[in-house]
Amino acid sequence: MVTINDDIFNELLESVEQADSIIKGQSSAARITEFPDPEVKAIRTKTGLSQSRFANLLGVSKRTLENWEQGRRHPTGPARALLKIVETDPEYALKALHG
Repeated sequence: MVTINDDIFNELLESVEQADSIIKGQSSAARITEFPDPEVKAIRTKTGLSQSRFANLLGVSKRTLENWEQGRRHPTGPARALLKIVETDPEYALKALHG
């Protein structure tokens, strides 16, 4: 008799086998989700802030911000999320971040 746990185990095993096949290049992923990098300079421009002030607001160095704006590096994690918030509603985001 097959139990629910056996069914779940078999589904998980099949998923792992599919992932292994994709990693080895034997098959392709059914879907790929890509998220474009934020347009950091455009976002900063919407705020009207200088690079120094915007970098300070985000909690990063001016050099890091310059690298993002010039495409040498890309924001990740919390910085990326914060940039999305600033992009969506710059006025509210600036008000919230300034306390």
